[in-house]
Amino acid sequence: MLKKLVLTGAAGRLGSYLREPLSNMCEELVSTDITDDIGTLYPNERFAQVDIAVYDQIAPLLEGADMVLHFGAIVDERPFEELLGPNFVGSYNIWEAAHQHGLKRVVYASSIHAVGMHKKADFIGIDAPHKPDTFYGLAKCFSEDLGSMYWDKRGLESVCLRILSCAQVNNPRALGSWLSYDDLIQLVTRAIDTPSVGFSIVYGVSNNDRAPVDNAKASFLGYRPKDNAEQFAEAILADAAPADLTDPGEMCQGGPFASVELGKSATKSMNIVNDKKKT
Repeated sequence: MLKKLVLTGAAGRLGSYLREPLSNMCEELVSTDITDDIGTLYPNERFAQVDIAVYDQIAPLLEGADMVLHFGAIVDERPFEELLGPNFVGSYNIWEAAHQHGLKRVVYASSIHAVGMHKKADFIGIDAPHKPDTFYGLAKCFSEDLGSMYWDKRGLESVCLRILSCAQVNNPRALGSWLSYDDLIQLVTRAIDTPSVGFSIVYGVSNNDRAPVDNAKASFLGYRPKDNAEQFAEAILADAAPADLTDPGEMCQGGPFASVELGKSATKSMNIVNDKKKT
C-alpha cells in the first residue's frame, strides 16, 4: 500500500468517483480543490482547500507523497487569460512541487483536446502529434510537454490520461468516445500500480466498438477496458440527425471543441449530465 496520494480537482465529477478507490490504495489521501467542501470524507482522507495556481498553497501538500493525481482545472474552453492560472500555471506548480518533494509520479488528466483537430477517421495512436482544438486543448499540450520534459531532465515519471468523454452517453460522438466510470477507475489504478512508466500517454476510452483512437502502444500499462458504448447505439442513433460532414465537430476528435470559436464555451452545447457521486 502506498503511504500518501494527493488528488487535485477532488470536487469535480471525475474526482468524486476516484476518491474512494484512491483512499483504498494508500494510508492517507489528501484531496484538494478550490471549493470549500467535497462532502463526507473517507476514513483516511483529508481535505485541503487550495488554489493550484498558487505554488505556496499546493506545494506543501505534496510533502511525503508517493504520487499526485492532477485532475484540477477549468474543464471547458475559456479565454486564454482565464485558463492561464489554473490550467497552465497550475500544471507547472504540480510538476515542480512533485520534483521538489521527490515524488515518483504525476498522473495527469489530459484530454483528447490535445489532439482534437485530428480527424476521427485517421484512428490516431498515442504518438500522434499535438493538434489542439482550443486554448483548453493547448493547456493539455503544455502539461503533457511538461511531463515529458520533467522525465527527460529530472527523472519524474508521468502518465498522461487523454480522456475522450467520461460522461453519460447521450449523443452519437459518445458511442466512440465514452469512458465509463468503472473504466476510469481501472485506468487510474493502472497508471498508479504499473511499476515503471517513464513518460507515458494513454487514451482514456472504454472498449467501444467505435473508438476512434488506438491504445496499442500503451498496452504495457495493462489497461483493459471492459465497458462498451454499443449498448446505447440503437437508441442514440434512432434520434440522431444526419451528420454534417462540413462541421469539424462531426469529423474531428475534439467534437464540439473542434468547431467552437476560441475562448467560447464548448460544453454548453454538450448536454453533460452531472451525475456526480454523492458522499
